[in-house]
Amino acid sequence: METMTGLERAVVNKLVAGKAEVFRVLRQQVSVAQVLKRELSGVGFFTEFSVPPDAPRLPGSPTFRFGDVGAEIKGLQHGAGFLLLIEDGRLKMLEGFSYDEPWPDDVSSFTLHYHNGADRNEDEVIKSFD
Repeated sequence: METMTGLERAVVNKLVAGKAEVFRVLRQQVSVAQVLKRELSGVGFFTEFSVPPDAPRLPGSPTFRFGDVGAEIKGLQHGAGFLLLIEDGRLKMLEGFSYDEPWPDDVSSFTLHYHNGADRNEDEVIKSFD
């Protein structure tokens, strides 16, 4: 199995940052997750994760997706967005996408931000899980 790229790791860590219990559990999953498969789409990527069965699962085993993180990436005029898919209470997949432009070959230079500015509104993000 592969490991996460620098961009994937940075994005996932920013997405699961927070004080709420849901983020704490997801951080535990991220710490043991491995890349099962990565697919490039031409305008982004899909990275599927494998999380060991003994890793903590979110209570109620919910399925949802969220993505309040964006990036400025060298070679993308309009930046990039990301969605993190949680399936049955487990980290499943990270999707990265551009806005109608080809995904660059080199994504080693990037800056991440929350869509709402420097500080994330955890309550708003958690509401989106429902």
